Amino acid sequence: MVKKFSQQRDLFESERSFRLLVEGVADYALYMLDPNGIITSWNIGGERIKGYSPEEILGQHFSRFYTETDRANGKPVRALGIAREQGRYEEEGWRVRKDGTFFWASVVIDPIYEDGKLVGFAKITRDITERRNAQLKLEAMQRQLAESQKFDALGQLTGGVAHDFNNLLMIISGSLHIMKRGTEDDARFQRAVSAIETATKRGAALTNQLLSFARRQSVNPQAIDLAERIAAIREVLDAGIGSTVRLTLDIDHEVWPIRADVSELETALLNLVINARDAMPDGGTVTIRARNVVLDDTTLAGEFVAIDVADTGLGIPADVVDKIFEPFFTTKPIGKGTGLGLSQVHGFAHQAGGTVKVASELGKGTIFTILLPRCTDAPVRDTVEPVPFRGSGTVLLVEDNPDVAIVSIGLLEQLGYRVRRVPDAESALRELEHNGVDFVFSDIVMPGKMDGLTLAHHLRQSHPGLPILLATGYSEVAAGVRGDFPILRKPYEIHELSEAISKLPR
Repeated sequence: MVKKFSQQRDLFESERSFRLLVEGVADYALYMLDPNGIITSWNIGGERIKGYSPEEILGQHFSRFYTETDRANGKPVRALGIAREQGRYEEEGWRVRKDGTFFWASVVIDPIYEDGKLVGFAKITRDITERRNAQLKLEAMQRQLAESQKFDALGQLTGGVAHDFNNLLMIISGSLHIMKRGTEDDARFQRAVSAIETATKRGAALTNQLLSFARRQSVNPQAIDLAERIAAIREVLDAGIGSTVRLTLDIDHEVWPIRADVSELETALLNLVINARDAMPDGGTVTIRARNVVLDDTTLAGEFVAIDVADTGLGIPADVVDKIFEPFFTTKPIGKGTGLGLSQVHGFAHQAGGTVKVASELGKGTIFTILLPRCTDAPVRDTVEPVPFRGSGTVLLVEDNPDVAIVSIGLLEQLGYRVRRVPDAESALRELEHNGVDFVFSDIVMPGKMDGLTLAHHLRQSHPGLPILLATGYSEVAAGVRGDFPILRKPYEIHELSEAISKLPR
């Protein structure tokens, strides 16, 4: 009897201690609900957080803590249902205090069973408004920081691009000044022409790099003999690395063909070579290797060609290597880089169905590896640049930019064509109502209700059989229309224009 009494007393003391603990917790609202959601117990934390005394809240339904919208949507009932069916209910959301103010609550509801029967719910509510406000403030600060970094990056980009283009404009303007004072037989005249030609190609490459980053560059994939292509641009690569760095090639003679945009491939290789040069201020060696590899990876599997560009330079610090492919990121001084070189390499590799990897060790150099899928088609072989043929007939040029129109007219007239120029698609339609032409040459991106592509589709219906050639420097719509109309990419040279015209249906 004494032992039983002692056990009952211990149980009473244990329950009393637990009740005092629960009732004394001030930071949490700990209370019980009956199976229908009626409040059956209340602690000091509930009074502090929600503002109700035990006398005011006991016997009331717990839904009064919810917002009016949540009550109308049946959220309190759903919460009890989820707790009963899944064994627990957790959420964060707005709750309402006695004085009508709102607070952000962390809520947990657990079902309580006795002898297998649901006898109620244990509910824990914590006021985490301050924590949420701090989190929101932190997120706002992070957004502001990201915006600031974005503007810094854009400033770095524009500074680098302005630096490059100012150099190009200096070359062009200075060369034009020399040409004005010389004659075609003068050696300085010919050097000036050559300088302008080089500057124009560099400007086109820089623009293509920007457009590739903006995803507005039309990609023209084709089968490529890698060994032949690298040999063809060897002089360009040599010029890119300068005199203090040695370039070596190690191309497997049985390397597979790849399928990629030739211009983008050349730009990617040149970007990597120039980066390697900059990593070796005291000179060194850049090695371009190419070999066949078979990958069995979860992200990349199959037959690939691995192209390594390795240097013996300074290496890349560990805290920098994860950022190098980010657009605008550069460690070069202001005006020395746009921060788009490695971004272009990354974009090119992925657009071609492959990837790019980097391995670097401080003081020992860096290896960039471009992995490109094997191509089973026969590579397109380089041919001697064709001599533009002389055509005849009349072309309708649709070009809104008068300066570009002057150049285009000059090239077309050199090829033997008579040119009628209109500034927009609507004018082109009016012109064709009264005068016939042998073909239409139109820019794609133009102001007005109708762009060049829409004009081409309209002419296909109204003037079936009329040859149409489109041109663009960039266009998001151009990528999907190559099967419908031939497209000439700006800037183009006279032999490219001649070749495009020769392929038009007659």
